[in-house]
Amino acid sequence: MQPLTPRRIVGICLILGAALFLVVVISLRLGAYPMSFRAIVTTLVQGLLGRGGEVPTDFRLVIFDLRLPRIALGIIVGGSLAVAGCGFQALLRNPLADPYVLGVSSGAALGAILSLVFAPRLPLVLQLAAFGGACLTIAAVYYLGRRGGQIHSATLLLAGIISASFLSAIIMFLMTMLSGRDLRGMAFWLMGDLATTPQVPLKVLFIVLIAGAGAIYTTASDLNLILTGEQEAGHLGVNVARVKLVVYVSASLLTSLAVSVSGAIGYVGLIVPHLMRMMFGSDYRVLIPAAALGGAIVIVVADTLARTIVSPMELPVGAMTAVIGAPVFIYLLRRRIP
Repeated sequence: MQPLTPRRIVGICLILGAALFLVVVISLRLGAYPMSFRAIVTTLVQGLLGRGGEVPTDFRLVIFDLRLPRIALGIIVGGSLAVAGCGFQALLRNPLADPYVLGVSSGAALGAILSLVFAPRLPLVLQLAAFGGACLTIAAVYYLGRRGGQIHSATLLLAGIISASFLSAIIMFLMTMLSGRDLRGMAFWLMGDLATTPQVPLKVLFIVLIAGAGAIYTTASDLNLILTGEQEAGHLGVNVARVKLVVYVSASLLTSLAVSVSGAIGYVGLIVPHLMRMMFGSDYRVLIPAAALGGAIVIVVADTLARTIVSPMELPVGAMTAVIGAPVFIYLLRRRIP
């Protein structure tokens, strides 16, 4: 295998970045109001040059007010979930670990719904409540998944599934307290929705994504050693407790970020890291940035299909990812766990 160098890492990121750019352009073109590639490029260039007045109003509205913000939100959500999945899989040493499967997404969703029910008008409460729910859930799953002082894959997986089911039951109970109109909107949001404009500006969400993914990336070399076992990594000089704290908090932050703006979109943190491992290897120095870009690509593609496949109606983005994610999960379950 070709040795991993900074130049190779940059090259892989450039390839995935080019693929993401191509997917974004295609997504901008498709929809209920189709546009040519020439119109898209002209509108983007004129907008970036500050000459938006020269662009037809309908073009400017469709691209800058509707499709581009939605695509940017999809990039943030996909990157967050994929990087969080990488972190959970490394620390728990379980290829099936994923924010959705472990119940972390459900915990974040429960926290978000509690904030909407009891404090709907307070700023940033939704995001903070989602972060708290994610942290508490992963702590509970980690505690339940240990057997004899060691993490047991099957027990951990069952703990995550049970926690997700329990939290989903609480969510269903809380949803009965909502009015009919709010209930329908909340149900669609829980299945994954990028159509709603987030309360937090996209620039702030990008900063949080970069901060969370960057924090996990600082532990990439340590994660490579932890895969051999926590005791072995400790003997090699890894501060396992510090790495756990950084990755768990950062992965929970990224999960809560994604859930608070898009609902519970499943299986991205499971599928994308495995695809990136198959293509670029299992070294976390390249896997983490590759997963961030790969997750962005997957969500943008899924959202494009969700809003065009039965146009003018829209499907939940989570339904599109589950169509692929559920069979992959079953395959990995049968292959990895006896």
